[in-house]
Order: sequence, then structure tokens, then C-alpha cells
Amino acid sequence: MARSDALADPDDVRSRRNVRVLVLAQALLGAQLPVHFILGGLAGQMLASNKCLSTLPISMIVFGSMATAPVMAGFMQRRGRRPGFVVGCLAGALGAGLCAAGLWLGSFGLFLLGSLAVGIYMCGNGFYRFAAADGASDTWRPRAISAVMAAGLVSALIGPQVVKTTADLLAPVPFAGAYLAVVAINLAGLGLFVFLDSPPPPEPHADAPPIRSRLDLLRTPRIAVAILVATVAYSLMNLVMTATPLAMVGCGFATAQTADVIGGHVLAMFAPAFFTGRLIDRFGVLPVTATGLGILAGAGLAGLAGVDLANFYLALLLLGLGWNFGFIGATTLLTSAYRPEERGRVQGMNDFIVFGCVGLTSLASGGLMNCSGGSPAEGWVSVNLAMIPFLVAAFGALVWLVLSERRRPA
Repeated sequence: MARSDALADPDDVRSRRNVRVLVLAQALLGAQLPVHFILGGLAGQMLASNKCLSTLPISMIVFGSMATAPVMAGFMQRRGRRPGFVVGCLAGALGAGLCAAGLWLGSFGLFLLGSLAVGIYMCGNGFYRFAAADGASDTWRPRAISAVMAAGLVSALIGPQVVKTTADLLAPVPFAGAYLAVVAINLAGLGLFVFLDSPPPPEPHADAPPIRSRLDLLRTPRIAVAILVATVAYSLMNLVMTATPLAMVGCGFATAQTADVIGGHVLAMFAPAFFTGRLIDRFGVLPVTATGLGILAGAGLAGLAGVDLANFYLALLLLGLGWNFGFIGATTLLTSAYRPEERGRVQGMNDFIVFGCVGLTSLASGGLMNCSGGSPAEGWVSVNLAMIPFLVAAFGALVWLVLSERRRPA
């Protein structure tokens, strides 16, 4: 037994072992997501007859994740995590293969179908963070979530390199080689889940309180605020990230420069996770989450300041850091607000709402960039201005939660 396991809370031993598997899965399999987000809008721009629909492939990925979330959550509640993650990998391989075929045949419809299947993988990937929290103690839980999220640092390095080295592999068909590389990534990662020990939660005792309805769960302040903040953090991150390749290429930057900026952004998303859990443990989940929203606001200001390469780098780095604090904070807040037998219902509802809104923002991103009547620089300004009302709403919800929890003991 490893020394870290020997010193751990006995209840955390299984969680720590599972986290190692999930870290490897996030590092390897998560590398496909930067590929899809770098190339999806550019492929859509090439294949779609209506350029306002250029980001629709990314929207289809996110909508696929949204639609799958309640089904995947219920499936894993009954069967455990492993079967759900295997299904996600197989769907990721199928989706990437269909995307490659769509590029080869020049079919936007086939590319969209493949993107929809990729959404099933993205849904499974989203549950890695919840699987890390399964059975974890209150002290270990934020660190477990952060460890899995931190593994995205490796995927952030791999993903853009996949784009650079394989995008022209099947020239003259652009990007098809990168999508075939994603097929290989999914098939290579399947075997990792053999080592995952995450069975379904035990059945509640006969005298246990009944499982709350979805409406009752949404009326729970911590659950409602956690879902709202996670939705805002992820949606705004996706809004700006999806627009970035279109804005940069439109402003004269090369695809390789765009890949570098997105790679830096994904690094900023996941590298802070090495210490985010410790910050939450030390300062509390609500202050760290609020800090994340403030950093997202800073990203919007950096984007509004100009369209030089430095502006794009600063905006996307802050965007990644703000997402990290906001999303990990909201996830930690959510996992503290339900019982084990309610996890499938809450997690499925959470990801359905989060990724539904993320899908809308990815579609809105293309509209703001291409259909606002101005230049790419003016579209970029519109994207960053759109962040303001949602950040105000999320920060207000956090303030309300703090005040309501202060009043409750009295």
C-alpha cells in the first residue's frame, strides 16, 4: 500500500486510488476536447453555407453532453462509474470518426452528427470530477476534485500539439487527420477504466428520508447557487473561448498562433487546480468561487482592451483561471449539498442545466462574431460585453447565499 494511502482517512483510500485512474483518464482522454474546440468553429466556417452557423459544431457537442447528462447520471447511479465512462470513450471515437468523414465528404450535416456523438464523451468526461468526490471525506473532497481537474494540464499540452502535427496529415482535406488522431486517443484510453473501483452507491436504509424531488433539490439554496455559478462560469468561458479562433483568424493571426493561445487558455484552466482544493480548504468555498467570478470579469476587460496578440493571451489566461476557481468552487459546493442516494439526480440535473446553457453560448458566440454587422474586432467586443449581466447575477447569488446562511443559525 502506498504511503499516502496508509496515512489517509480509511474512508478515502478507495477514493485516492480512483483519483489516480481518473487523473490518467483526464490527462489522456481529455486531450481530445482542445482539438474539438480549436477546430470545430474553423471546420464549421469551412463547411457551413451560412457562416453564422460556424460554431454550430461546438454547440452540437455541448448539446449532446446536455442531453446525455440525466441518462448518464442515472445509468451510473444504477451500474457504477466504469460502464458510463466506457460508453463515453466509444462515443468519442465514433464521433471523431464521423467528423473526419464529414470533412472528407464536405458534409456539414455529417460533421454535426459526429459532433453530437462527441458530446456523449464530453458528458462522461464531466462526471470524472464527481467520481473523484464519491465516498471522499469533507477534507479530501475538494482536493480530489482539484487533482482530477489538474490533470487537464497534460491534456492542455497534448491537444494543441495534436492539432499542429496531424491537422494536415490527410491533405488536401484540412483537419481530418486530427480527428482520426482523436479516434486513436479514445481507443487507447479505454483500458484505463479496468482499474476504476467505483460501484453504485448502496441502497438507502428503509428508515432513511425519501429522495427529494428535482424541484425540492433546486429549492435548496446551496444546490441552486452552485448550479447557477457553475453555469455562468462554464458558459462565459465557452462563449469567449469559442469566439477566440474566429476573432484571431479574422484579425489576421495564423491558425498555429490561435492554437497557442487556446493551449495557454487550457493550461490556465487546469494548472491552478494543483492548489485550488487547498485554497478552498483554507479560505472556504464561497470566497474562492467569488474570486473566480472576479477574474472572469478581468478577462472581459482584457478582451475589451484590444485585439493585439498580447490582449488575446491575457484575456484567455484570465478566462481559464477564473473558470478554474469558479467551476471547481461550484462543484465542491454542490457535492456538499446532497445525500449519496441523490447524487445521480443532482449531478444529472446540474450537467443538463450547465451544458444546456453552454451550448446556447457557443451558438451565440458565432452569432455575435459573424452576425453583429461589424468587423471581427467589433464582434470580439460584443462577445466580451455579453459577459457583464451574467457575472452580476452569479455574484449576487453568492452574496445572497452568504447572507442566508448567516441568518439561518439565528
